[in-house]
Amino acid sequence: MSQGEGGRSQEAFEYRDITINTVEKASDLYIQLEKLGAGKFGMVYKLQEKATGKIRAGKYFRTRTSKEREAACKEVELMNLLHHPRLVQSLAAFQSQTELVLVLEYIAGGELFERIVDDDFEHTEPTSIQYVRQILEGIQYVHRQSIVHLDLKPENLVCISKNSHWIKIIDFGLARKLDPDTPVKVIHGTPEFMAPEVIAFEPVGFTTDMWSIGVICYILLSGDSPFQGDSDMETLQNITAAQWEFEEETFSEVSQEAKDFISQLLQKDSRCRLPSDQALAHPWLQKTEQSGTKALSKERMRRFLACQKWQKTGNVLLALKRLSRLSCKLDDPVTAPSAPEKGELCHSQEEDPVFIFLQQQIKHGPSFLEPLTDQVAVEGSSICLQCHVEGFPDPEVTWLRNDAPLQECPRLRIDSKGNGSCSLTIMMLSMEDAGHYVCRVSNGHGAVECSARLTVERGSNTQTPKPEEGAGTDKP
Repeated sequence: MSQGEGGRSQEAFEYRDITINTVEKASDLYIQLEKLGAGKFGMVYKLQEKATGKIRAGKYFRTRTSKEREAACKEVELMNLLHHPRLVQSLAAFQSQTELVLVLEYIAGGELFERIVDDDFEHTEPTSIQYVRQILEGIQYVHRQSIVHLDLKPENLVCISKNSHWIKIIDFGLARKLDPDTPVKVIHGTPEFMAPEVIAFEPVGFTTDMWSIGVICYILLSGDSPFQGDSDMETLQNITAAQWEFEEETFSEVSQEAKDFISQLLQKDSRCRLPSDQALAHPWLQKTEQSGTKALSKERMRRFLACQKWQKTGNVLLALKRLSRLSCKLDDPVTAPSAPEKGELCHSQEEDPVFIFLQQQIKHGPSFLEPLTDQVAVEGSSICLQCHVEGFPDPEVTWLRNDAPLQECPRLRIDSKGNGSCSLTIMMLSMEDAGHYVCRVSNGHGAVECSARLTVERGSNTQTPKPEEGAGTDKP
């Protein structure tokens, strides 16, 4: 099937170079429907165009500060350069005093990996070739515009419809336009798919995306993640060491050409990775035979997706754990909610008295399951201050150093995950980074904080003695 044939199964519309509309509001032209997702930038909602009834997606950026407004406008500018069938398309943009709304085409098919595990969906090496080829066609175009995506991962690969094998790449929120005369260093992305140069805070390039495609391809064919550790720090260490292998159990049905393709992408030295043009010409992607190919395991892919969901829905799992702690209350006839009479059916889970009781019980102020601990590190190294918080609704997290709020910058990475894990990673430590660090969390039911002291020692030649217990070390 050609690229053009793939486009026939989706709505046809002309590519648009959009300008930001400051006269009208998005609500003047679109009806806001349910929420589709959320990120650090703001929210994504399903929209319905009032004039035509067509469904769109709206990305709502917070633009209360000049930095937020600049980031939102840059994404609009980048989207005007990305007119390709394998890339999500922008349709309009609206700027108000506090937010920018970017209207995008609505892609209804769902995430590619979620579709693959459906019982009626074929998953073989030839179908995987088709997906990888499409990803590369889109990324080849992105790179030819001197843009690097920097956040390629399964969630950002979506099918254009429920019964289609054609996909699009979405979410260019972290994308950057590269200038050969100005090196770009970033410290953002999803740990599992980050390239070694990102972690080392070295200049990124087009082959930074190719590393991520290698990880995606590895998972696509095996259902296993090549670098996943028990924590983000362990994952990053595995990537930095470029430690990975083809497990015999998971790759026994995979061709040698496919393994060679992955091997030429998961190269620690970015200069040794295949660029998109050469990747598209790789012998594996030229294979056309469709018969006699065994189905790849969907069970491992299901486990991979379950692991991803586990991380995303941490608060639900915490709630279930909390329910088990409340089992004594549920067993107590005085405090337990009354069960339905025999033969009486609940219309939905929300009407179940146990579910209602659970919802009421899990609404509580934040508390630390694991607080911060004091750390000692050597100048020039990296450190991760990590704690684990429980709270419902999700608490807001603020980090402070010597009572001054911290914000993300190239050397500082701030992460808060759905499972309650909060971390502050500091790269290339200097003596000035020493001090008293506080993680402050709050929601509508309360606020708590925990703290730790970071001591930075000089290199092996001249080490700074550790402070005595109780001595003040807030001063760098």
